[in-house]
Amino acid sequence: MNLNDYTLVWEDDFNVDGPVDSSKWSFETGNHQWPNKELQAYTDRPTNVHVKDGNLVITALKEQDGERSYTSAKITTAGKKSFQYGYFEFRAKIPRGKGSWPAIWMMPEHDWSFLPDYVPRKENGRPDWPKITEEMKQQFGGIPDKMKWPECGEIDIVEHVGRMENDLLFSLHNKNHNHANKKTVPYTKRVHFDINLWDDFHNYAMEWTKDYIEYFIDGVSYCRYNRSDDKECQGHDSWPYDKPYFIIMNIAVGGGLGGPVDETALPYNFLIDYVRVWQKIDA
Repeated sequence: MNLNDYTLVWEDDFNVDGPVDSSKWSFETGNHQWPNKELQAYTDRPTNVHVKDGNLVITALKEQDGERSYTSAKITTAGKKSFQYGYFEFRAKIPRGKGSWPAIWMMPEHDWSFLPDYVPRKENGRPDWPKITEEMKQQFGGIPDKMKWPECGEIDIVEHVGRMENDLLFSLHNKNHNHANKKTVPYTKRVHFDINLWDDFHNYAMEWTKDYIEYFIDGVSYCRYNRSDDKECQGHDSWPYDKPYFIIMNIAVGGGLGGPVDETALPYNFLIDYVRVWQKIDA
């Protein structure tokens, strides 16, 4: 990967103490049951997310919020900035503790203009799904299959699961290849490291092109998925990564992948020094 082929197009260095830059980031909030049976409520409270000493700090706490026994934060560039292809770099320090599930990932930026006015929306214009009733869904016919998970596609730049202390996960999800589809090989690679990743900051990066997605840690490639890996299908069902996606950073607590929570390890603190995106301008 030659970074000289790219131009820096977007960044956040988190250099101003206080709340996150609202021109760049929005929040996913709620104390409903999130996917994967996660245990947290997501909030926009300063105790769960703020900028301090040059770092974005996402904190998961043991505290009650509605029916949820833990709180955390999930910030995204949804409705603010999306990207199609590029080199994405995050200098971050992951938390330690069983039950923690920090992740940096991407989801597609859909055009929701087809939804009628009566459908509840969030401040960023996206549907507020917990408030949308089955009656409403029947009225507007639901969303097209290609906009649903996993058909829409998901790019997981890096995931760390506290119960797998020295391992990282690099995954892509799509209709043909995902953890719920037992008929095909999932695009998930688990890599073991001989160092304690939570002891220091590391550079987590991804290069995304029309033909492949490759993952790097501190400049070393550890995983690569090629569009041609699926010999039978190289179209949308196996490779929907040809449209704009937005960035997501969060800590989930427990759940199907996070597992049992070691409450003596709380709070979990996920520190991000910077986020930078380069693209090929002439591409």
